[in-house]
Amino acid sequence: MKYSATRRLLLKSKLLKKAAALLVTEREEQKRATERAVNERFPPLQFSGLSVQELQELCRDLHHKIDVVDEARYDMEVRVARTDEEIQSMTQRVTELKGIKRPNLKRVKKTADDMLGAYNDPSKLMKADFKVNLKTVERKKEDEKREEVTDWRKNVEAMSGMEGRKKLFE
Repeated sequence: MKYSATRRLLLKSKLLKKAAALLVTEREEQKRATERAVNERFPPLQFSGLSVQELQELCRDLHHKIDVVDEARYDMEVRVARTDEEIQSMTQRVTELKGIKRPNLKRVKKTADDMLGAYNDPSKLMKADFKVNLKTVERKKEDEKREEVTDWRKNVEAMSGMEGRKKLFE
């Protein structure tokens, strides 16, 4: 079933609004869940009616618990770092054992139009036939070689003596 462009745009905007509303409610629910979990595990402290010594004892106890948690966190970080290094070294070994295989490349014949086809802009696209240019160059070279072969005696006679040296300097 096909919808018009305006209908699709309307449906898309409604879906985006609904998704944004769902994201907001999901974030609020996550905040409430974390608050509940924290309140269950750590009940609020009662400071009222405590003496100075009892407050100091409570602070020492809390500092001791914080130290224990920090040590556990540090130990976990060290373990994670070690396992990451082991994983890297093992992947390096695996790649060394496998070795890098180069695929066999196939020859692809490309015409001049294919090579120039990379340009998408038709104004930049130039039609060129490279073979024609090569043939004209080859013909010129062949013509020069033919002239040199037929005229070698005349060239030797013309180059001998002072007249030949003058031609070389010119």
